[in-house]
Amino acid sequence: MPPAVDTASTSESARPEAGGGAAIAEILVADDPVAWTAAGFTVVDGVVRLGPTAIRLTGEPTVPADGNPRRGRGIRAWTLSGLTRPDGDALDAPIDGLPTATLPPTTVPTAADSGPVEADPANPAHPNGSHLLDHVVVTTPGLDRTTAAFAPLGLGVRRIRETDTYGAPMFQAFLRLGPTLVEVISGDRTTDLTAADARARWFGLAIQVDDLDATATLLGEHLGRIKAAVQDGQRIATLRHEALGLSVAVAFMDGRG
Repeated sequence: MPPAVDTASTSESARPEAGGGAAIAEILVADDPVAWTAAGFTVVDGVVRLGPTAIRLTGEPTVPADGNPRRGRGIRAWTLSGLTRPDGDALDAPIDGLPTATLPPTTVPTAADSGPVEADPANPAHPNGSHLLDHVVVTTPGLDRTTAAFAPLGLGVRRIRETDTYGAPMFQAFLRLGPTLVEVISGDRTTDLTAADARARWFGLAIQVDDLDATATLLGEHLGRIKAAVQDGQRIATLRHEALGLSVAVAFMDGRG
């Protein structure tokens, strides 16, 4: 998964937006909690807590009764906190096809508060060192269509980057939701398709850990090679998630680059 980049500089068309006071409150994932435990996460009552974000696991069987691994389970929905429409009402409608609910505004950490979460019953320690959801990756057939769909919630694009570093040429757009980025990726800026024809989809999660070397020691062959991330001072490695029964692509990052 493409790692996040520095979003401190905004595009020329940047406008004031609400993302700094928002958060991803919950992400619903159709996975068996046993799989996430095997990946080094602490699961309490079906929830993996990462700072202000709860990853809620619905208990989908890792191997169904027919013995064939189930594909395409992944992220089913998310709940965003601290965002409203211009008329002040909550928006409980899909964002370019992404099932979305919203909660009232609340106090959430800022991007500067992205260090390890201190011991707290609400944020139990994870053996793999995870402490914060760094970014969520969304794929779409048209970058502009999907980023425009976030505008009614007051979320503006902070940066658009064109790259072929990860294979085929692509565009990356970044939006801020409190301490977490939403990274929208696409091969095209525009599309004639509507969300009903080809909706945006969640691709994966990038998670901050205390020490990527320690994470690699714990996960062994289930973690890919540690390499420098695009973001200055960051390292990244990709979890071989399917081997553990996860249906969501996961990458781990740390600040020891």
